[in-house]
Amino acid sequence: MEVIKYPPRENWEKIIARPAVDHSHLFESVKNILEDVRLNGDKAVAAYCKQFDKVDLEDFTVKPDEIDEAERWVSEDLRVAIRLAVANIETFHRSQQLVPQKIETMPGVVCWQKAVGIEKVGLYIPGGTAPLFSTVLMLAIPARIAGCREIILCTPPTKDGKVHHAILYAARQAGVHRIFKIGGIQAIAAMA
Repeated sequence: MEVIKYPPRENWEKIIARPAVDHSHLFESVKNILEDVRLNGDKAVAAYCKQFDKVDLEDFTVKPDEIDEAERWVSEDLRVAIRLAVANIETFHRSQQLVPQKIETMPGVVCWQKAVGIEKVGLYIPGGTAPLFSTVLMLAIPARIAGCREIILCTPPTKDGKVHHAILYAARQAGVHRIFKIGGIQAIAAMA
């Protein structure tokens, strides 16, 4: 870390300038991956999973027995904490639900608002050094409460082809319907 004390005013602009990074090359790569997945489906997803996540999978679906196994590996303290978080998140989001109210704006004219959940929603949970099970809760619970009929989750697999136990436990507690071991842009493309 560089510490700068009392710099002259003429240096301020240079000091506070954010680094400029050219991301334009990424747009072409992302566009190519999106198109490849659109045209070649799971075959393309498998190739990118092997390339980026370093795992060769024939089936991306997380099976119920994998979730059962994950539950056994999650500590009781973490299970209690996740269940408490689920209850708190549910309480908060249920309080935001619209109560349908009909209003007669003039004789014979009745107006109302109606909230309707998206039929199918895809959630992406990044992988990396820490399992982001709180993100699972914060995305899936509002979707469930809103009335989404199908909640799908994609998250990158580890090198042994598994998903972190805490993510699977949180997904089950939050009401996720289907989980896939797919990461990166290929997961976003597959869900789209």
